[in-house]
Amino acid sequence: MDSGKIVDMDRPTLLDNLATRILALPHPHPLRIAIDGMDAAGKTILADELSAVLIEKTSRLIIRASIDRFHNPREVRYRQGENSPEGYYADSFDLAALRQNLLDPLGPGGSRAIRTELFDFSSDSAVPSATVEVPADAILLFDGIFLHRPELVDCWDFSIFVQVTYETVLTRAVKRDGARMGGWQGVLDRYMTRYLPAQRRYLETCRPDEHAGIVVVNDDPLNPEFRE
Repeated sequence: MDSGKIVDMDRPTLLDNLATRILALPHPHPLRIAIDGMDAAGKTILADELSAVLIEKTSRLIIRASIDRFHNPREVRYRQGENSPEGYYADSFDLAALRQNLLDPLGPGGSRAIRTELFDFSSDSAVPSATVEVPADAILLFDGIFLHRPELVDCWDFSIFVQVTYETVLTRAVKRDGARMGGWQGVLDRYMTRYLPAQRRYLETCRPDEHAGIVVVNDDPLNPEFRE
């Protein structure tokens, strides 16, 4: 993506703009739309809101899925240690299964027979989801971290990078994860040791802001900024 002028807009305008752009994309096969960003950037909320707008605008099937349902088992995720940033980046997700069960079947020449979830990390168990065949004009909205890494970057027909500062990540993480991580100090320790170093490596080596078709600056969700 070429670095362009940042434009301020309110949330409804942003969503309408994104939906209009997605619906205008050529679609010889189902569209695979990535919504990438750091932890707590607002990816899932944006994807859910965008899904609702698309459903209002089109009769095409909108598929919602997340990388959070393609985790590896705990013993794989933490084989380099629970605080390892290298382990967070390399071992969190089953990328081969994600491609095999969802992204490749939706791509050129794919079967269109997909599974949108395989694993529940909270219970550390497989999800018994059925395989379904989707129409050729379906649209997948897929949110998650690390979506522009080399193993996945060629899977997307269009991508959005949700950009926030590290300060925003920590502020939101305390509200979201404080109860399960032992409060503010627990969140800070975990994020500063494992999550943010992995994210920093990803941002520096994979440059998702350059690969994405659109960057949404989301520190203020009600008044986001937009760059293409």
